[in-house]
Amino acid sequence: MYRCAIYAAADPASMLHHLASAWLGRDAARGIGLPRPVLDGIDESSAAAWTAEPARYGFHGTLKPPFRLADGASAVALDEALRRFVSTRDPVLLGHLEVAELSQFVALRPVEPPPALRLLVDDVVRAFDPFRRPSEAAELKRRRAAGLTPRQEANLVQWGYPYVMDDFRLHFTLTGRLDDGARARAVPALKDYLAPALARPAKIDSLWLFVELARGAPFRQVARYPLASSRLSD
Repeated sequence: MYRCAIYAAADPASMLHHLASAWLGRDAARGIGLPRPVLDGIDESSAAAWTAEPARYGFHGTLKPPFRLADGASAVALDEALRRFVSTRDPVLLGHLEVAELSQFVALRPVEPPPALRLLVDDVVRAFDPFRRPSEAAELKRRRAAGLTPRQEANLVQWGYPYVMDDFRLHFTLTGRLDDGARARAVPALKDYLAPALARPAKIDSLWLFVELARGAPFRQVARYPLASSRLSD
């Protein structure tokens, strides 16, 4: 295992997982490629180019970004820590998700992110940081090339990723960076395509472990850790 990540993700049996994975052209739970749907105004070559980067990571929302295990840490210890963590945390109702632009990307985002989301994600970032090997110089350089605020630079140094804590925005990535014209085509097409799966409110009821088996390999959705409480209704 080269890297692992702790993500929010749709149940592999859900409509959202099937539709989003088909759009990305890859099912991270089964580790297979998928034929892409034909969306209005988007040809196959455009869809493949737009989804090349997010397809490698699989359909997900980042909670603890990809990290290599620290010296002395192990996959077994990480599994045990995840089991302990979820045993004391409740699910988080996200409300409805919407297809929206996020910087130069297109993603699914909560219409009104609940306060409980931030509390959960901040705890995930802190609790599992001892398992994270410090970032390589090349990774830090790549992150800084995007242009970081002082707060994001501080996050990068402390947590290995700029967009955590006050800079966290939950999103389920649907495309890579697109120009204005491509985003204008992608957003309405994806709204129509994903509408059946977005009709009901979403929730985070589990944490998911994704792994990158070798450097540059596609991530796999490998283990589910259900959050303890089942008191929240659908």
